[in-house]
Amino acid sequence: MLDADLAKLYRVATKSLNLAVRRNLARFPEDFMFQLTKQEAASLRFQFETSNGRGGSRYMPHVFTEQGIAMLSSVLKSSHAIQMNILIMRAFVKIREVLATHKDVVEKLSEIERIQHRHGAHIAGIWKEIEKLMQPPKRPKYRIGYSA
Repeated sequence: MLDADLAKLYRVATKSLNLAVRRNLARFPEDFMFQLTKQEAASLRFQFETSNGRGGSRYMPHVFTEQGIAMLSSVLKSSHAIQMNILIMRAFVKIREVLATHKDVVEKLSEIERIQHRHGAHIAGIWKEIEKLMQPPKRPKYRIGYSA
């Protein structure tokens, strides 16, 4: 999740959230939080139709993983931040459950696709044989004249 989105959820300014993170940087390794590149931030702005450079944030946004969001609860100590953190963690659990359910469906669809591909190859072979049978038989040419 983006720092600005989390700041809204926690009802703090993005600047305050990032300041709290900077003060506790040791708690946020790269797999907990990272900063977007200029290209990624530009792409994000394009997708969400946000500020074109005039106004808005001067810094590249920070992105927090599930573990980073969990760590934010130790940095932001307000009761509202703690309650929001609990809700976000529950949302991540639900997302994992949904993905696990869909994983089974995707695996079954992949299996059906493999079977269909195999059957398609067999049907193509059968069709070739049918086409051969549909061709009129080639008759030998009879020679006209005397044979010596």
